Amino acid sequence: MRHGSPIDTDGPRVPLHVPEFAADPHAAYRDMRRRYGSLVPVDLAPGVPATLVIGYRTAVRILNDPEHFPADPRAWQQSAPADSPIMPMLEWRANALRNAGAEHERYRQANVAAIDAVDLHATHSTVERIAVRLINTFCESGSAELIHDYAFPLSFEVLNVMLGCPAEIGQRVAQGMAMMFELVEAERGNAMLTQALIELVALKRAHPGDDIVSRLLAHPVGLDDTEMIHQLITLYGAGIEPQQNLIVNTLLLMMTDDRFAGNLLGGSLSTRDALDEVLFTDPPMANYCVTYPRQPVLIDDVWLPANHPVIISMSGANNDPAVGVREFTDNRSHLAWSVGPHSCPARSVAYLVAQDAIDQLLDALPELQLAVRDDELTWRPGPFHRALTALPVTFPKSPPLRV
Repeated sequence: MRHGSPIDTDGPRVPLHVPEFAADPHAAYRDMRRRYGSLVPVDLAPGVPATLVIGYRTAVRILNDPEHFPADPRAWQQSAPADSPIMPMLEWRANALRNAGAEHERYRQANVAAIDAVDLHATHSTVERIAVRLINTFCESGSAELIHDYAFPLSFEVLNVMLGCPAEIGQRVAQGMAMMFELVEAERGNAMLTQALIELVALKRAHPGDDIVSRLLAHPVGLDDTEMIHQLITLYGAGIEPQQNLIVNTLLLMMTDDRFAGNLLGGSLSTRDALDEVLFTDPPMANYCVTYPRQPVLIDDVWLPANHPVIISMSGANNDPAVGVREFTDNRSHLAWSVGPHSCPARSVAYLVAQDAIDQLLDALPELQLAVRDDELTWRPGPFHRALTALPVTFPKSPPLRV
């Protein structure tokens, strides 16, 4: 077995950005584990080497050790390729995700307070209202593509309501964020996103409301406009793409696994069970939670270099055979929300939105089924997400739901 990522080698690395990895990441993780163990030398993009952590216990250890594995990338950025399309997803920002110590705590306090005040009952009603409107746009046709027609617009609109963001500003935010995730014109997407958020912050300073942006602005830590932009980039990054992928990946499981399906009428397990299984097996953010050791660190008999990205594979670690075969039902030990000081503060909201979105769709169209064989579906390349390119479905034509 080779060393995972020794300091003194420029040897071969596993590329995470290629279509072959996206097509079957679980086979790739098995091969990585056989060749390297828990720590794997990878390329996140051409010219962007990193160490991928696929061992569950090693991942938990790193995520709970911010002293040795801080999340601040600024020292790494000094020598990283600034023009890499992956940089907007990794570069330093004034937010909790990309800081350590007192600054991390300051940003996290404001975000936790703003998110914890979200009214879950009102959010349930918001999801229902948006879901019914979207379902009514395709229910009479007998077919749909559930990413474009349902999961993306629902995730996007629900988040805009929680943030208090007008539709026009939100549309530019969504376009910029999509360009960043797709690594296509990522820098231009980053600029588009930033300008839209500048306008949103200015609007909420002038006209505060009962929403996350207004609560962030009012928090005692006193976030300035630049810091506000970075908080909102994080919220949009977590609230659109991963939420959409969680909904879509769970629908795929429920349509293709008889434990949930039986044409979705006779399945024995619930939507929540399906969500938890997907969060184990195909989490929407498969590889992320990036840290940068300040000095060389010896872990699992491997030296990790200083100021070098260490990225947690939530997908690889969740499926680590060293922790044994696990039942997914009622099991929340997966790493999809991360653990430790950078764990996701919005998991309750994310669960609610995903579960309600799926239940609304399946209640309206219970005979939903794939329009193609599941092996004909394709997955979008990219080192971070687990995301289908499309989810085409068919169903008996149905009359519109009453709004």
